[in-house]
Amino acid sequence: MRVLGISGSPRRGKTTDRLVHEVLDSVGCESEFVSLAGKKIAPCTACLACVKDNTCKIKDDMGPLRDKILAADALVIGAPNYFSALNALSHCFLERFCQFRHRDCSALAGKYAVIVSTGGLEPEVPAAMIEKMLLYYQIKHVGSVAAQGAASCFTCGYGETCSTGAVRMLCGEGVKITDDIIPDLSKQPDTIDVARGLGKKLGEVLGAVV
Repeated sequence: MRVLGISGSPRRGKTTDRLVHEVLDSVGCESEFVSLAGKKIAPCTACLACVKDNTCKIKDDMGPLRDKILAADALVIGAPNYFSALNALSHCFLERFCQFRHRDCSALAGKYAVIVSTGGLEPEVPAAMIEKMLLYYQIKHVGSVAAQGAASCFTCGYGETCSTGAVRMLCGEGVKITDDIIPDLSKQPDTIDVARGLGKKLGEVLGAVV
């Protein structure tokens, strides 16, 4: 059994990456982690060139990921909330799964997935959107975990004075940015426990179908 973890965050090593790793580290079988940060993945163009053979013809970084997706028995898909929606990189990635579903082809049908969802605000939003997209590909949803990440406003250099940023929205006016107020996964032990529990559950589900 093989599990592929994908983080759709463009920020390497941050909350989304870390939470995907927490799930993967608990599955108890072979796993691989892929970050989409820095990759060029275009949106689906509805060109229909994939209809005959269920293979997308767009030439970008999605191509090398195709075999990994097909070879995996389960996926752990992580994505952050950008502007109250699934971030564009993750959305493009999942749009391109459309190449697998034409002419009664169900290349992804029956695979399992755990969803990792993060955000400075409303961290649960990406999970709801991803779950809907998985239905199109007949992927079975095992469960979701959501964690608060540190909005870029905490490190942009102007967070303390910006009147419209996340720092003021979360902490109030006149706050000083210190380590103790910056959201961090290590400060969310219950969330880490949920992620590890989902990893274990995913491993058990995969073990039951061997």
